[in-house]
Amino acid sequence: MQADLLAALNEERRARRAVIRIVDLDSGAERLVREADDLGRDPLEVDLAARFRSGKSGTVETEDGARLFLNVHVPPPRIVAIGAVHITQALAPMAAIAGFDLVVVDPRTAFATPERFPDARLLAEWPDTVMEELAFDAYTALVAVTHDPKIDDTPLIAALNKGCFYVGALGSRKTHAKRVERLTEAGLDEETIARIKAPIGLDIGAASPAEIAVSILAQIIESLRRKPEAPA
Repeated sequence: MQADLLAALNEERRARRAVIRIVDLDSGAERLVREADDLGRDPLEVDLAARFRSGKSGTVETEDGARLFLNVHVPPPRIVAIGAVHITQALAPMAAIAGFDLVVVDPRTAFATPERFPDARLLAEWPDTVMEELAFDAYTALVAVTHDPKIDDTPLIAALNKGCFYVGALGSRKTHAKRVERLTEAGLDEETIARIKAPIGLDIGAASPAEIAVSILAQIIESLRRKPEAPA
């Protein structure tokens, strides 16, 4: 691999940005395509978009017969859960099985204990004090489930501003209407606020904390794997 391409690839990976290395299997020519690039200008637009969504490498053949290997480098997806509640307890093992790293944040030390979350990274801190450590990005899902605006609102705003691929918040429609008012007062526009999944989770009739956790994880996976297509 060319030294300059390797350096560029490593830089993208360190920054948790998705990138695909394209190698011509016949000529050995290679190039990098970043997910943030304008894929509409690339002859491999459809294949690249599909690979970025799936995260899987593979070989494609162009119309002129060239055989290309698309080596996909996608950051491991993460879930940041604000609230060490029963829903999060159920979500933790499910997220691990599905391949997500999980961080649980809650300043309430009676809830945020290693005994309740033995296998998750646990931060018993106010979210605004660990925001830099959380490092929200396009491969982070934010799940806000404390029902307490003093805890939930700051990470919700940060996740929306940082472009997290999923932002969900627990609460009824009435609760969310009040949340919308607060976030509007905080300076967020209507389109940005509309990205919040609220009520949180897919509508599967979930009742128990475990069922709600299933609906949340399913919605996170849907958001990750079914990213909106770029406009034509």
